[in-house]
Amino acid sequence: MTTLDWSQCPAVESIPGKRSGAWVFRDTRTPVSVVFDNLEVGATVGEIMEWFDLSQEQVAAVIGFAARSLDAPPVFHPPIQTLDAHPL
Repeated sequence: MTTLDWSQCPAVESIPGKRSGAWVFRDTRTPVSVVFDNLEVGATVGEIMEWFDLSQEQVAAVIGFAARSLDAPPVFHPPIQTLDAHPL
């Protein structure tokens, strides 16, 4: 599963000590994960907005960011090579 770099989404923030540093909607204590968790179990965007007091713009921003991020080409991270002090 791909991990998103939420630091690139202006609609969210992560502040140490606020919800244990979880990514939340900016200026709220509502975790971004509530959108995806509730969509997964069948909630509508309207229900999520109502239940968590979020605007359509907030929800659209995180869904749009996630969609664009998942469309991006994968980034290759080469393995870290270590020097073996004891050759075979």
